[in-house]
Amino acid sequence: MKKIAIILVLGLGLLSFKKKEKTWVAIGDSITYLNDHQSETGDRLTRGYMTLVSEQLPHIKYINQGHNGWTAKGIAEQIEKLNIERADIYTIFLGTNDWWRGLPIGTIDDYSKGPISYFGSMGLIIEKVRVLNPKAKIVLISPMQRGDFVYVNKYTNNAYGSYRAKNEQNLEDFANAVLEIGEKQHLKVVDLFHDSGINLENMVNFKRLKNPNTGEYQNYKYPDYVDIPFNPNTDEYPYPPDAISMTYDGLHPSGLGNMVIAKMLVKTLK
Repeated sequence: MKKIAIILVLGLGLLSFKKKEKTWVAIGDSITYLNDHQSETGDRLTRGYMTLVSEQLPHIKYINQGHNGWTAKGIAEQIEKLNIERADIYTIFLGTNDWWRGLPIGTIDDYSKGPISYFGSMGLIIEKVRVLNPKAKIVLISPMQRGDFVYVNKYTNNAYGSYRAKNEQNLEDFANAVLEIGEKQHLKVVDLFHDSGINLENMVNFKRLKNPNTGEYQNYKYPDYVDIPFNPNTDEYPYPPDAISMTYDGLHPSGLGNMVIAKMLVKTLK
């Protein structure tokens, strides 16, 4: 009987240490979306950052609210139609598409004014999830740096990297906006732009382009590839498998890049 009692006590003790299951809604763009749509990466990605986080923190179950190509403005404008669920944790990972489309960043004064700017759009999204669950943990994720993007399934879908301004705005301005919102609203920020170590030098190992003088293909590292033209209608895909580093296409995180994001998120979510 004494042994049975000890076993029961130990069993109850183990149950008491089991972490309560939590629900996590990840709001984002294609970087989030692709976690569950690997076929759209040319099967270059097998496990995105949400899968990796849930493997390390199995009591957290994620819901993917990533929307391919969407901006913070688009999410804010459609927020009531997205059926975002009540959850214990929300992450908001947006901004890179707002930058590329030249949408205005605005100022912190726009926070409560709706989707008139990036600040306003982020404010609307944050306040929406606060209404869904006032006690939820909200984590903001800054946009990461980006190299020259070429979509693996459609070469005409391409964009230059964050080494150049768009509409007189730098991508870093959007990252700094996330930091400012986090500080003002007392929210945790995972700052990928400044703290992840993912940068223009290691975005890809190289970009394979035709040498303008010889017409022969050559592997160019950053920044050597910046001013060398790429013709999406005639040229080969510039990122063969051995070019993959922190991203697989100059923009979207590879398995390695997603591991970096997941590591930073796990540290915060713990």
